[in-house]
Amino acid sequence: MSHEAPPVRVLLAEDQVLVRDSFKLLIDSTPGLVTVGEAGTGADAVELARRLRPDVVLMDVRMPGMDGIEATGHICAHPDTAGVHVLILTTFDLDEYVYAALRAGASGFLLKSATAAELLAAVRVVASGEALLAPTVTRRLITAFLRSPERPPAARALDGITPREAEVLTLVGRGKSNAEIAEHLHLTVGTVKTHIGRLLMKLRARDRAQLVIAAYEAGLVTR
Repeated sequence: MSHEAPPVRVLLAEDQVLVRDSFKLLIDSTPGLVTVGEAGTGADAVELARRLRPDVVLMDVRMPGMDGIEATGHICAHPDTAGVHVLILTTFDLDEYVYAALRAGASGFLLKSATAAELLAAVRVVASGEALLAPTVTRRLITAFLRSPERPPAARALDGITPREAEVLTLVGRGKSNAEIAEHLHLTVGTVKTHIGRLLMKLRARDRAQLVIAAYEAGLVTR
């Protein structure tokens, strides 16, 4: 007897009620997804994430009081919500948010201009533990990182990383998919996944998005 997978549980963090209601209607009318809570402020999002432990938080950046970046940091750093994935909603008008959000632990980004289908796909991707970083986002991230006054003065050490793992990490940092990495390095997709799994463990990264940050901080990606 087959058992259906439990639905992906989504917490909505958005201060505009009309936008939030639209997201809720879309998610709750989609098989396999369900809204478990709604927050209008960053502080509420943190509290609800700890109480409800959703699979995904759809997090707006601009909210009154605690913004979405700070809320993301609280959620991703707390042991009770370490398994919660945050998907940032952004207009990309302010590129510095991209780097700050990834540093805070966000698993990906979604443009507010995205279609309904793109939003639903993004929620599923992030819920599965994958990062949602399109190449265009990665390029913006590199640009923001290179001009950031907070850039580390010395490159991050990659202790215990093999040369092949460093190659894989570089391509992850450039926004390449597993299939693209496999083709570039003449490996199987399975081998690439193994390398990424080892990188996650060695660098103590929570997901692929954190590997992107590691690649920048190690100086592997410079343009």
